[in-house]
Order: sequence, then C-alpha cells, then structure tokens
Amino acid sequence: MLTLLGFAMIATFLVLIMLKKMSPIAALVLIPALFCVFVGKGAKLGDYVIDGVTSLAPTAAMLMFAIVYFGVMIDVGLFDPIVRGILKFCKADPLRIVVGTAVLAAIVSLDGDGSTTFMITVSAMYPLYKRLKMSLVVMTGVAAMANGVMNTLPWGGPTARAATALKLDASDIFVPMIPALAVGLLFVFALAYVLGRRERKRLGVLTLDEVLVEEPAEQETVLVGAGTGNGATNGNGPKSGGGSGAGAGLPDAPEDEGFQGLDPERPTLRPKLYWFNALLTVVLLTAMIMEWLPIPVLFLLGAALALTVNFPHMPDQKARIAAHAENVLNVSGMVFAAAVFTGVLQGTGMVDHMAEWLVHNIPDGMGPHMAFVTGVLSIPLTYFMSNDGFYFGILPVLAEAGQAHGVSSLEIARASLIGQPLHMSSPLVPAVYVLVGMAKVEFGDHTRFVVKWAALTSLVVLGAGILFGII
Repeated sequence: MLTLLGFAMIATFLVLIMLKKMSPIAALVLIPALFCVFVGKGAKLGDYVIDGVTSLAPTAAMLMFAIVYFGVMIDVGLFDPIVRGILKFCKADPLRIVVGTAVLAAIVSLDGDGSTTFMITVSAMYPLYKRLKMSLVVMTGVAAMANGVMNTLPWGGPTARAATALKLDASDIFVPMIPALAVGLLFVFALAYVLGRRERKRLGVLTLDEVLVEEPAEQETVLVGAGTGNGATNGNGPKSGGGSGAGAGLPDAPEDEGFQGLDPERPTLRPKLYWFNALLTVVLLTAMIMEWLPIPVLFLLGAALALTVNFPHMPDQKARIAAHAENVLNVSGMVFAAAVFTGVLQGTGMVDHMAEWLVHNIPDGMGPHMAFVTGVLSIPLTYFMSNDGFYFGILPVLAEAGQAHGVSSLEIARASLIGQPLHMSSPLVPAVYVLVGMAKVEFGDHTRFVVKWAALTSLVVLGAGILFGII
C-alpha cells in the first residue's frame, strides 16, 4: 500500500506542476500533506515536516547567503569581463552560446557545488539569452546536464556517499569511471550543439553591433537575481516569441521585463575593488572545496564581508539586500517546501517500501548483471529520492544482491553514479530551484524539457561504462 501511495504521490506532484495546475511550492507542501493523511499518519505530519526542515535548514541558509553574495558580485561588476568575453567569442551566434553554456557550466562545476555553478552560469549567460530572445529552458537544461555529469567528482557528493555506504575508496570508484563520464560530457556538448543549431535556425545570427545596440535609457537595470519579470518559457522558445531572420534577436523591451543585461554605467559598479572581490571569491571557493568551514558559514561570512566593503553605507546595503530579496525568498521558500515532501516520503516509510519493491522485483536471471541493473535503477531512483536516501538506503541492498551473484561492490558503486545527469533536475535537489529561479523559468517547463535529454545522457554514460568494461 505504501509503495503504491509513494509512486502515486510523486506522479501526482510531477503531473500537476508540469501541467501548471499548481505552483511548485504549493504542490510540494499540499500533496505530501494530503497523502500523509491517506496513509493514516496525519497526526505525525508535524514531526515529519520538522524533521525535513531540520535536515534542509543548512542548505536553505547556504542558498540564501550564496544568492546575496553572488548577487552583490554581479552588481559590482565581477562577472562583466566574463560576460563580455563570452559575447565576443560567441559573436551573437545562438549555436556558440548554447555550447558555451555547457562548457562554462562544466568548468564551474569543478568546485563541486551545484548552486554555485548555476549562479555563475546563469549570471554570465542570462544576458545573452535575453538579448537574443533564445529559449531559456535550453540554458537551464544544458547547464543542469553538464553539472550532473560533473557532479560525480569525488568532492561533489555522490561518489563520496557511495564510498562511505559501501566502505570503499572514492578514488577506486571515480578514476575508472572517467572515460565513461568523459563520453557523457562530450554527449552533453554534442547535444548543446544540436540545440544550438535549432536556436540558430529559429533566430538567425546577429552581428555583435546589433546585440550591443543601446537600449532605452528609462529601462531600469536589474541584475540577475533581482529581476521583476517572470520570464516564463515553454519548451519551444522564450515567452516573448522570436521569429526568424537576422533582426529577430533584437529585444522589444517588454513592459514586464526588468532586466537589461550588463549596464556598463550602473551605479553599483566598484571597479577599484575588482581585484578584492575576485580574490574574495577565489578564497571563498577554495575554502569551500577544502572544507575549512561549513558552506553555509562560508557564504554567510562572504556575503557580510562583500556588503560591508563594497557598500559601506547602510542605505546602500539595504538596497542591495532588497534587490535580491525576491530571489532569496523564492529559493529558500522552495527548499523548505521540499522539506515537507522529503519529510513525508521518509517519515511514512514510503521511500523504503518503494525501494524494497523495486529490488525484490528484479528477475533472478538479472543477478549476474546487477551492475547494469543498478545503473538503470539509479536513473529513476536518484530523481525521485535524495542522494542520501539512495546511497545510504538503497545502494547497500543492491550491493549485497550483487555480491550474492559474484558482482563486486566497486562495480555496483560505479554504476550508482549513472543517474546523476537526471538527478540534478530532481524536484528534491535545492540547487535546481536556484537555476530556474535565476533564469526566470517555470520549474514545470524545465522538467518537461530536460527529463528526456538528461535520461538519455545517463544511458549514454551507462553504455560507455559497459563498452569500456568499467561496469
């Protein structure tokens, strides 16, 4: 019964948000609350929610202060040279811009933190997509898939969890997987090329002068993370439409659009503090990778220091915090709403029963191929579950079943990484709300676009792993 209710709850949530019948926050809260009553444990709903909120509170704090920090860095001009350099390289060509998004997301993902990756990637690429009226779900989809492949780095989370759960060395899991993961990343780049060609065909190629054309002076400059427009897109293109031909990419400055790219004359610029801000960001990312302090603490200190140095006057600090408050509230609210979903899934035992059902329904003849089975199961399971739930709850069971048929725990551990390209777009991953929130994309639109491509990327990695004899 719990198994059926668990699958029904997840399916109901996904259908409602993809059809836009409910907002993600409302669906994340109301649907699990309703199913908790169905299970007969409505009296314990409060305990489940508190447990979920407690487990995700550090993540919410990290996201809140990380958004403020990177928002301030964008305000003061830290990323201006990056954006202008990418713009010159891409030459206003949608194909190059989409491929550049994948490359940038993959490079920034080396820090091992998805939220930071999405903040920097969207901050750099959002102006280009908006100026050319490119599909924003292409940007979020490509960035999520590139980050998903790179999320398998030993310091990224999944590999460390697999190593801990099965008492293995992380390097023994990750290093042999590098060829398969490299194929997966190349596939993401190839997919970005295909999607870029589609965008180029739809919009045409502009000249650099057309893109840099001066926009109306009365249009207020609001940087990434502080925009007021919803910028919702669908899977086929941006909200504002497009058309084809060279002139189709010129912005129409819609009334609900509060974003003007990177205004070189904006009053928040701090050119004299550029190297201080660059050094502060490098130190912050280094401290995060080296784990000198918990990530929430690092971003809290970084945001406070960035505000104090760049905007020493209290009114200016309040203005910067207010400018990014909408994004902070949206993302942190989504995280706490997701805590209700995860709290009910775990507290009622739905996750455990779903996992047991899947494991017990594996045909006996598939025993010698448990690595392959693990790879296939990791795609849906890591989408519908948190990494902690999968790696600490399900993986040991799969590994034990594999050992009974002569399959080593190392092979099972490597196969468990297969689902990460899709996992990064899971509604249970807080970082994805940073991605869609900063890009002004509806979560349902992102899900509808990315699921098929991310699942295909995972299958490519699985196929490469089998071909190379890794799995």
